[in-house]
Amino acid sequence: MQRKKLHKSTFVYLLLSICVVSLGIISYWILPNRFFFDAIIISEDFYNEKGFFRSYPVTMLFYEVTGLGHTPFPVVALIQLPVLLVVLYRIGIPARFANFTLRNVLVYICLLLLAFFISMPSKEFITFLFIAFIPFLLKNKRFRLITTVLLIFSGIVLFGIWFRSYFILIPVVALVIFSTSLVNFKQKVFAGIFSGLLLVIFLSLSYGFVKGEYLSQSTREELNEVRAGEEATNSVIISPVSTERWYGEVVGVFYGFVSVNVPLNGFRHILKPQILAFVLWQTVLMLYLLYLYQNCLRQRQRYKYEIWAFYLVFAYFIVQGVFEPDLGSAVKHKIGILPLIYFALYYDCFRKNIPV
Repeated sequence: MQRKKLHKSTFVYLLLSICVVSLGIISYWILPNRFFFDAIIISEDFYNEKGFFRSYPVTMLFYEVTGLGHTPFPVVALIQLPVLLVVLYRIGIPARFANFTLRNVLVYICLLLLAFFISMPSKEFITFLFIAFIPFLLKNKRFRLITTVLLIFSGIVLFGIWFRSYFILIPVVALVIFSTSLVNFKQKVFAGIFSGLLLVIFLSLSYGFVKGEYLSQSTREELNEVRAGEEATNSVIISPVSTERWYGEVVGVFYGFVSVNVPLNGFRHILKPQILAFVLWQTVLMLYLLYLYQNCLRQRQRYKYEIWAFYLVFAYFIVQGVFEPDLGSAVKHKIGILPLIYFALYYDCFRKNIPV
């Protein structure tokens, strides 16, 4: 009987998976204490907040019911990380995954970051599992495109109502980016991003007009004021202009978007290599996704399902610019939507005509 040969790319993925799980297990002993602040709050539930709505109560309830909240963190890593790696495996491993290319290196880093951010009780574990339904819908093409998009939008809105409220903005921003891509702009990629930013600014100013406080002011800025001086805020994102005025909020939204996606201002942390590594990864990831999106736009009829991964990813990145308090949180939350980023990076699965 002929033996089935293990594909080289599958072997590399399995090897990386072993590294990720191993790193996740030992991360409890090697990571700084600030990496575990949220995990301790979730597992201990000091004020008995567990419940059925909002991210912290739901996550606390999940870890209480499953027993993982009372399990040593290395064991949590041993249980959680293989689940996430299997999800990505089921999305698919490209035939050229073993090749040393920029696209693959970005994904290798994403996988390793799982070990640092989801090797303990985490809201991102739940977010990751939810987001995974999107690439499966886009990949399988079992429904008409309009039905697929409506299912995705409905799922995200329900998830936003139930778990993370800012997710409700993602379909709205994605729809604006999609609409902009239909207009005959010379620079459709940047026009789409800019239109999404303008929409978020409009929504924030409208919110401020009704509530008396703009979105980034009431979330990112206020949180950073409370946390000022703490160890976990060494990469804090604070607008250079006060967000108490409308023009300050406009600057704050743009500044936040740049800070969490192309954080060149992070290079001021020249003596903190871990921050510089995050800055470099986020910058290259964003620029490369923009490059892939441009290529996908040129063949939008061929990839009419896959292109929605880009609309959603960039919509999320734009929304991040309003709410993220620091660079560390920005990276952690990107890892929470890794299935969608992974699918966007490999939108055509076996590209041969685009150099990497």
